[in-house]
Amino acid sequence: MTSAPDLSDKFPRDISAAEADPAVRRTGSQLAKVVFDVTISTLLFLMALPVFAVIWFLVRRDGGPGFYGHLRVGQHGNMFHCLKFRTMTVNADQALADHLASDPVAAAEWSVCRKLTKDPRVTPVGRFLRRTSLDELPQLINVMRAEMSLVGPRPVVRDELKYYEQNAHYYEAVRPGITGLWQISGRSDTSYDERVALDTQYVREWSFRNDLVILARTLPAVLLQRGAR
Repeated sequence: MTSAPDLSDKFPRDISAAEADPAVRRTGSQLAKVVFDVTISTLLFLMALPVFAVIWFLVRRDGGPGFYGHLRVGQHGNMFHCLKFRTMTVNADQALADHLASDPVAAAEWSVCRKLTKDPRVTPVGRFLRRTSLDELPQLINVMRAEMSLVGPRPVVRDELKYYEQNAHYYEAVRPGITGLWQISGRSDTSYDERVALDTQYVREWSFRNDLVILARTLPAVLLQRGAR
């Protein structure tokens, strides 16, 4: 596992990486974070309702469902369905299995990144939604349910926790986020070890100020489509 990258350009303050009791773990901080998240996400959801309707209609045109919920690990290890607009074909699991079985290069990429540069499962509408990150809009509902946060570690599946090794407890200490350090640091252009380091350091160095910095830097990252696939 690689060491945490230098995040001095991400966070405007210097906090020891050996901090044993991250502020975000404290009851008062968590409650304030939940109140902030639910309030802002509700406002954003209401503002985005027309966009939701248009995207849902476009995604549904192939006959499949508009939303897709994948089981991810939440706070304290509780599982939840992380919502997205569906970006893949209805037979996505079989399409992936067939592709990996026939393409060793793709299989190697998948084993390292759990993503594919050229993913045969993704629909034309889905490619646009992924490039613009609009596929993640339904996660505002997860935030309103207090299953996710506006800012936090990226949501992972149970099997991915093994890559966090001794740092898995940091991930489970908080709610995963719609955005976070990974999203503003290159996303799919980063290695898996770098993703784990970013998630871990986010929790260890948490503050509301840092959350606001990440939120402010998310829009430029989305508009420039940094690491989007």
